[in-house]
Parts: sequence; C-alpha cells; structure tokens
Amino acid sequence: MRIVSSAHRFFSFQTPPPPSSLSSISKPSLLPTLRPIQFKNIINSTPLRFRFLARGFSHRLRAMSTTMTEDPASSAPSVQVRDRIDLTDKERLIFGRLLEVLRHFSLQTQLRVAGGWVRDKLLGRDCYDIDIAIDNMLGKEFCEKVNEYLLSKGEEAHGIGVIQCNPDQSKHLETARMRLFDVWIDVVNLRSEDYSENSRIPTMRFGTAEEDAYRRDLTINSLFYNINTSSVEDFTRRGIADLKSGKIVTPLPPKETFLDDPLRVLRAIRFGARFGFTLDGELKKAASDDDVKAAIADKISRERVGHEIDLMVSGSQPVKAISYVSDLLLFWVVFSLPPEVDPPTFQGCESLDRICVTHMDAAWNLMQLIGCSAFNDEQRRLSLYATLFLPLRSTTYIDNKSKKVPVVNYIFRNSLKLKASDAETVINVHNATEKLLSLIPLILSNPVDIKIAEVDWGRVTLDVPVASKLRILAGLLLREIKDFWRVALLASVLLYPTNIDDTKDSSAEQFQLEKRSQTYKIVENAITDLGLEKVWEMKRLVNGKDIMSILQLKAGGPLVREWQQKLLEWQLAHPSGTSEECLDWMRQTNSKRARVE
Repeated sequence: MRIVSSAHRFFSFQTPPPPSSLSSISKPSLLPTLRPIQFKNIINSTPLRFRFLARGFSHRLRAMSTTMTEDPASSAPSVQVRDRIDLTDKERLIFGRLLEVLRHFSLQTQLRVAGGWVRDKLLGRDCYDIDIAIDNMLGKEFCEKVNEYLLSKGEEAHGIGVIQCNPDQSKHLETARMRLFDVWIDVVNLRSEDYSENSRIPTMRFGTAEEDAYRRDLTINSLFYNINTSSVEDFTRRGIADLKSGKIVTPLPPKETFLDDPLRVLRAIRFGARFGFTLDGELKKAASDDDVKAAIADKISRERVGHEIDLMVSGSQPVKAISYVSDLLLFWVVFSLPPEVDPPTFQGCESLDRICVTHMDAAWNLMQLIGCSAFNDEQRRLSLYATLFLPLRSTTYIDNKSKKVPVVNYIFRNSLKLKASDAETVINVHNATEKLLSLIPLILSNPVDIKIAEVDWGRVTLDVPVASKLRILAGLLLREIKDFWRVALLASVLLYPTNIDDTKDSSAEQFQLEKRSQTYKIVENAITDLGLEKVWEMKRLVNGKDIMSILQLKAGGPLVREWQQKLLEWQLAHPSGTSEECLDWMRQTNSKRARVE
C-alpha cells in the first residue's frame, strides 16, 4: 500500500465566504448560555474543605488543559503512525464485494473509505465504522446497485436505510446505510458547497475528493483510503503530518469550519481529549468566539450536542474533555439552564463551572483508587454526570406545569436531550447522597456509643437497638437507589469531611483521595456485612392480603400502606426472621395499639 499526497498537483479551492447572516444573530436572548452562569449561594454552600480541595484540582486541570491547548510544537506529542493499512479478513470481503459491483456494472466510481476508519487504522486501532464516500452518484443509488448485483448472483438483497439531509441542523448530506457481511456501512457522496449571497444554507453538488477533504472537521479526519487503488490519500497535505505530531487542526480556517457545522467544536474537543492531542491556537480562539457559541445554541440540535457530550463522558478521558469545554467558555452553552433558577443567578462570580469540573475530577480519581471494576459502564457514566452536577443538586426551576423541579432535570432533558431515565437516576443519586452523608458517621462509629437522642432517625418507627435502626435506614435507602448505591456512596464520600487542612500541606490532595477511598471501602464493606448489597431484591415476608386479614379490612388504603412500611422495617431489623414471626409481631403490636386507643 502506498500513501499518496496531492501536494504535487495544482489545487485551487475557492473558500465560500462565512455566512453573513450569522454575524447578526441577536445575542441578548442567549446571555444565559453565552457566559458562565454563577450561583453565589451554591458556591458559598459548598463545604469550605471542598473549596480548598478544588484549588489543587483546578491548578492541575489548568495545567492539563494547557498541555493540550497551547500551540508550541514542543508540547505536541509524538504519535506512532503506521505507513500502511492492514485490512482484516472481514474488510477484505466487504471491499472485494464493492469492487465486484463496480466491475459488474462497468461503473467508473471511485470508492473511498473516509474519516475515522482511516485515522484509527493508521494509529493501529480497531475501527468498525466504515463510511464510504463515492464521487458520481448518491449513496442510495449505489446501495441499490449492490442489491441488484446480489440478486443477480442468487443472493439475498439487504435493506437500505436512508438518513435524510437537514441543512438547518448542519446535516447537509443524505446518507444511505446497509449491511454487508454482518457489518454496517454508510455510503454518501463526496460534497462541495456553494453559498448564495443571502443564505447560510449551502447548495450541495457532487465534489471532488479534494473539495470534500477540505470540508471535513479536522485534518486527521480528512484522510481517505481509496478502495480502487488500495492507497491512503491525504488531500489537505497535512492530515498525516498532524496525526504524527498530535495536532487538532481544521482544514479550512477554524471559524469558517465551525460556522459550517458548530458541532465540530465539540468533536475537536473530544478527539483532542481522546488522543491527548494539542488544540491549535486559532482553533481554540474560534471555539470561544461569540458567533460560534451562538451557532451552537441556535443551529445544532440538542440531540447532537447531547450525543457528543455523552461520548466524552463515556470515553477514556472524560475529565479532560469536560475541562476543555469549561476552558473554552462553552460549559454553560452546552449545559444550558432555564432562564430563572433558585437560588438566583449572580454576576461577578466565575468559578461554578470549575467547581463542577473539580467534583467530576475528584470522582474520576477516586474511582481509580477504589477500582473501576466496582462500577459497570452505565454506573461509571452516570457517576460522572452525578458528580459533575453535585454543586447544582439543590438548584431548582419552575417547569411548564408550575412544579419546582431540580435543574439537573432540565440539563438532561432539554440541554442534552438524553434519556429521561438518566435524569431520574442522577436526581435519585443526589437525593441518596444527602441521606448517606448522615449515615456515614454512624457506620464509621461504634453504634452502641451513639446516643439515640443525638441521631435523627428519620423514617424509622420501630423501637429497636441502634444497630438495628442503622440497618433499617441503610436498607430503606438502598431499596430506593438500588444498583446505583455505590454511585451515591462515591458522591457522598466526596462531600464527607476528612478533617484535613488543605491550606497547610501541599500533599494533602492525594491524602484527601486516599482518606476518602478508605471511607468508601469501610462503608461499602459495612453494607455488605449487613447483608444489604442486594436488599432491593428482598421479598417481603407479609403481603397486603395478610395485613388486611389481621386488621379485618375489606379494602386497602393508608392503614395498609402504613403497616407495609412497619413490616418492612421489622424485616430489615430481623434479617433472620420468618413470616410467622413477622405476623406474630404485627398481631401483638396491633393489639397493644387497639388497647391504647
């Protein structure tokens, strides 16, 4: 395989002017999302110990982001890039089949794999996203040719899915999708764009591979693998060089590239964090430009923004990625808030987004100490969201039904358009975090030494020993939060005081994490020792019919629900108790209650 550069060819590309209509976008309505929204009350309510801790993390995060965003060549990493692409057996089958279609119909079409697949293969990484770019027909037309060929060979045709273009959302090309040899491939035509004088929506036409490469988001994603010639093509003449030097650069001027599709700002951040590459200085400046931020808010669907953020949070370097979002002043553009929140916004306080990132960073590092195997992928993902938004856990807004709702709900459902279950889980984690904070000192102390009068036992109604009350409280809480109790424990441990003065010892940061890791493991072991690890799967010893029979009721109601709660508490306090013992206790308790009344 050979690597072909277009440097030897004469290349003239007329850059379309930046759409003039974007420069006149009205910004006042975007103020809540165009600059960091600060909550003085929230910051003041953040424990002083954690604000001290935040200083150390913020310094480290700024140093980390400087490494990525500064422009000097000395800071750029040296990346091992292969000089050839080695195909897997499955890729040979797919590409061979596509070439058979060309020969069968005598098509003069050039088939090129575009973008991420080429980049990852050159980096020696596996990639299963095969995007085919063709030069003289639409993707759907070519997929229909593939099916026509399959039928001529007596094989079964495959379904073709078509994703329509949507210029208003910067989705300029129709994409066809089909399955070959159990692998999904996307097929799209090469594109070029012409802008009319008074429109920011381009007129699409078939373009050359060079024109298409210059319309890509980043130079490292502008490489092609030509299936016809088995060669890598670098039409921007810097894609491979930027890959080797670890640079995140746009093929065209970055502001123009971002206004074409503002989601590319987030993609640049994600790839920079993922690969540890350096953001180009001009790219960084364009990403923070008010016109670009306005375009992100107005031009890109929130589903696309949420998907990109979710890829960051689920990726290998989530803290780096979200820290760069904050550094480029995009935090409140991405995680936009409703116009009015409680506590209200205050001007002149510029650290809330950094405090959010600091919580996430602390959680990420704490997970490494605890052991990532303690969390599955979904728990890990939502634990990062939950800790990122910990400073907002008490912030609310009034929704369209005049209900007071946590602002985290708005971020997930409106700003990111992620699953409703994600919002519910994170809000439940935040609620459980507050309850766990009151349980941790009880677990860390000897329960017999705790005076009952000094403890707010909340929901516990039974007169049982302190140790049993602790088991009841912990059991009720875990039944609410279920599989995410470790996530809530992680968040509560971050907020729990460690009695360390961060201002006196420069090594306190690591000691904080080690101390918090020990606290986490002590509480986790205590919950396991109490037999509560899967307490939400515990079957009730007494059902509603039994309760109604003892109470001589013909229908359920508040009294039945009251006894269901009491019996659940009894069961938690007596883990070895039987259903008959539980019923006997209920009869005796109900009899005493009747005599008193």
